[in-house]
Amino acid sequence: MSDAVVVVSTTPELQKLLGSSPAPKESDTSDDGPVVRAHTLDTPAGSMAFESEAGKLEVQAGDAKGEIFYVHYRRTDLSDEQVAERPVVFCFNGGPGSASIWLHLGGVGPWRVQADVGDLPRRPRAQANPNTLLTDADLVFVDPVSTGFSTPDDAEARKPFTGVEGDLESVADFIRRLSTRHKLWGRPIHLMGESYGTIRAAGLAKYLLEHHGLAVDGLVLVSVAIQLGTLLFTDVHDVPQLTAIPSFAATAVYHGKVQVDDLRAHLREVEDFCIDELAPALFRGDRLAPAARRAVAEKLAGYLGVSVAFIERCNLRPDLSRFCRELLRDERKTVGRLDSRFTGHGKDAQEERLTSDPAMHGVDGAYTRAFHDLLGRFLGVTDEARYRILSYDVNRSWTWDDATNQALDLSGHLRDAMNMVPHLRVMVASGIYDLATPYAAAEYTIGRLGLEPEVRQRVSICEYEAGHMMYLHEPSRRQLDRDVKAFLAG
Repeated sequence: MSDAVVVVSTTPELQKLLGSSPAPKESDTSDDGPVVRAHTLDTPAGSMAFESEAGKLEVQAGDAKGEIFYVHYRRTDLSDEQVAERPVVFCFNGGPGSASIWLHLGGVGPWRVQADVGDLPRRPRAQANPNTLLTDADLVFVDPVSTGFSTPDDAEARKPFTGVEGDLESVADFIRRLSTRHKLWGRPIHLMGESYGTIRAAGLAKYLLEHHGLAVDGLVLVSVAIQLGTLLFTDVHDVPQLTAIPSFAATAVYHGKVQVDDLRAHLREVEDFCIDELAPALFRGDRLAPAARRAVAEKLAGYLGVSVAFIERCNLRPDLSRFCRELLRDERKTVGRLDSRFTGHGKDAQEERLTSDPAMHGVDGAYTRAFHDLLGRFLGVTDEARYRILSYDVNRSWTWDDATNQALDLSGHLRDAMNMVPHLRVMVASGIYDLATPYAAAEYTIGRLGLEPEVRQRVSICEYEAGHMMYLHEPSRRQLDRDVKAFLAG
């Protein structure tokens, strides 16, 4: 796996769990069609009746054909008039090569699994989620081709689906087909993507309009990655370094290496330091006077809770991998990349760079087992094929623009969509302990879209005291639920 890829998760192949399921409705279909099941859920507003539809839909990318597996949840206790005004949210994760179980079981679906720092279940099962987004919107969880149960027609047909353009074409084809099948065209349609899924969402907002005439109403961008150049550390570009430092500083506070009274005020101070002092110093390089270099190194070390010597050895550029290993080196621990609240161990305490991400230790296994539990017990899915949580093969073979990760930038698609669709609104959700897609990088991207003030006001930015999957953290999950529901309500 290239370390230049924004990866949501990794997971081994696990055997599917079996369990009892609710009695199927009479509308359950044959083995070749979707499986529909009736459910009820107790929510803070009272009992809610809904149904799940788990199935596959044929899609195309160029001449290649395949099938996308999806789970569609819709309420059944509303009038036709209420349904007509009810939003539909298409949800997908990233990788690239990831299935959608993270958003599905993480926070917005009607079932969830609890898995956070110090709270990883031994026998994870799908549990009711009273705060599901389903109370306010119908949900469709989408597994792009070669993830989950989604497959190309044959091995040769896979390649068109595993690239930026083919991915947009096939997922757009799925949204068009499902919207037609279930008569969704007249309802508010939103896209919710996480990590690489934000790239997909930004691209789809423009692609759906230009190719299918579908102007989506809103985008929820979770852990933004639409400009990979803001995230990938190189010897040439300083932006990733500058936008990561505030999240490094938040991590130092979380682990007690720096003491502050007001975390938010402290981070704003760090952000100003990065713009006003660190950026000019990095730009000068070896032209920076020794005294000025020492002053910047001392201030940066103070924010990050590390030694001045370490900062100077890094030439004022402590990248993500080095920082994760250095912060807790005296405790023989490393901090997580996707969520720096998590800690773990490397092969030894002297290891210079991060070789595995402790933020995913146990989390991926919990989600995998709970999702298979959900499939069998509640959704009635008995497919014994391997469900690919995240495909390394897809990730490695992904076709990027100009054949480089650094060149991929779909911020222009987002800008164009917002300019072309006067009602399109965007919500950005970031975790301050996310070192993979730092919150400051998201702010940098949005701030440089060049939107006119009346367009810019349709973008809202929300930050959470959690990591890449902020819904792992229970207070952040509840706040995310409130924020997304408020966003959908306008």
